[in-house]
Amino acid sequence: MFAAAAAALDGQDPRGLFRNGAGATEANWVAQILCCTQALAACAVLGDLIEGPLTIAGYSVGELAAWGCAGVLSVEATLRLARRRAVEMDRATGPGFGLAFVRGLRRTFVDALCARFDAEVSIINPGEAYVLGGERQSLEALCEQARLGGASRVGLLPVHVPSHTSRLAPASVEFQAALDAERLGFIRPDTELLSGIDGSRVTDLHAGTRKLAAQVSRTILWSDCMSSCIEAGSTVFLELGPGRGLADIIVGAHPEVQARSLDEFRTLAGVRSWVRKALEK
Repeated sequence: MFAAAAAALDGQDPRGLFRNGAGATEANWVAQILCCTQALAACAVLGDLIEGPLTIAGYSVGELAAWGCAGVLSVEATLRLARRRAVEMDRATGPGFGLAFVRGLRRTFVDALCARFDAEVSIINPGEAYVLGGERQSLEALCEQARLGGASRVGLLPVHVPSHTSRLAPASVEFQAALDAERLGFIRPDTELLSGIDGSRVTDLHAGTRKLAAQVSRTILWSDCMSSCIEAGSTVFLELGPGRGLADIIVGAHPEVQARSLDEFRTLAGVRSWVRKALEK
């Protein structure tokens, strides 16, 4: 797996890039490959823990990783597609774009801010939390107005592509062509794979690829994905990382579930112990 990642990274070992810190991972194509590598590696070493129904959902490029974790795409294909996805996203936009987050405002107010500052809703998270895409200068002004409007949290994200907005429509077209060229496997038994743009279960893989390509330039309904997980009976959530933001999101929206991130643990043995105990409850 790490050899496949190194091939996608022009010969650079993904573990070495992680150790070198943020400066080595700032490039969009590098970051997307590393995100997928971590998820795939975690799934490979922890997948035997799950004996029974499993629901897999991926956030942004994590949805591509989810297809690999579900067994639909090979490791090599997943990492190859991660690079292609990032390259096409960069090509579809120029400098000066990015993402911002706003929390604690009504959707109608957020939509009005987007219309005023030529931005778009990129991701909808539970609890009135939104990621917005557009020109960074306009997003700065939007954030200031959001603060004045009573937002509980607001700020720019360290991302330089307006992901999941209509500006990336050309990237969706090119990514679809790349997906069409790959051989698809099968979703593993007892596994549900969710689509990010509507939270629905992927049952037709070819139709699913169209949604996977479309999410590059369409709003991700992460709140709907989490609702679908709850409706499917999910009670234990493990975020494969990097980061722990998604675990915090699901607990904030559904405090009755158990959720932790891989990044919270020092060892794989610790992860295994927590998962086993959580599933027994």
